[in-house]
Amino acid sequence: MAYVYQNKGTCSVQTEVTLNPDHTIASVKVLGGCNGNLKGITSLLQGMKAEDAIARMQGLKCGYKNTSCPDQIALALKGALAELG
Repeated sequence: MAYVYQNKGTCSVQTEVTLNPDHTIASVKVLGGCNGNLKGITSLLQGMKAEDAIARMQGLKCGYKNTSCPDQIALALKGALAELG
């Protein structure tokens, strides 16, 4: 199931998440942001349970900002899980 989330408060502008029915992450693509870091993060997320990824990334901050790209990915994953049911 594919889900698109419009990021807020980060250099990245959008996160696209695809989840499998068992809640494992099939793919994550982030538009904008720090390209190399986000490629690494999204590669590490493949095959991980969405709930585990959320627990690790939710609430992380980037410098003085109240959020971060990993935090935005966690929010996208939460949205995808809600739609998946």
